[in-house]
Amino acid sequence: MALVSRHWFPLAESDDAFLKSAPFRYEQSVETTAPAERIWDVTTGYDLVYWVPVWTGLRWGPPPLGVGTVREVTLGVVFTVRERFFRWIEGQRFSFSGLEASLPGLRNVAEDWVIEPTPSGSRLTWTLAIGAHPWAVPLIWLGGPIIRGLQRRVLHTIRVHMRN
Repeated sequence: MALVSRHWFPLAESDDAFLKSAPFRYEQSVETTAPAERIWDVTTGYDLVYWVPVWTGLRWGPPPLGVGTVREVTLGVVFTVRERFFRWIEGQRFSFSGLEASLPGLRNVAEDWVIEPTPSGSRLTWTLAIGAHPWAVPLIWLGGPIIRGLQRRVLHTIRVHMRN
């Protein structure tokens, strides 16, 4: 199935270097009693959008999922980003770079999701890295508390979902 297009603003592809040095970098973790395998299945699943209210749309490219997979994620009803996975370590870690966004202002977007087993379950660490055009930098800076809050909410939702 082809991914549906809208008006897109191109983003520069990113990698590990950008994840470490981005002008705006948000990293948070959550621990859960669920095994790492379950966290992996949920975070790479097709139904993620149904229980994480921040995401209102999720479209994966054709299987198999892995390096090179493209997906579209919609936040709220306003913002969609098309992403390409540049790392896929089955059961442990995935990373992607934003390719295009439905709103202007961003230069780069990348995310890294790391799942680690712990003695009592697992830990999920989510890093979000953002680069913006100069005119959008103040907006991203002012939006930092909202971005961190949304990230915390998503991780909390994942932890609660893992109890079920």
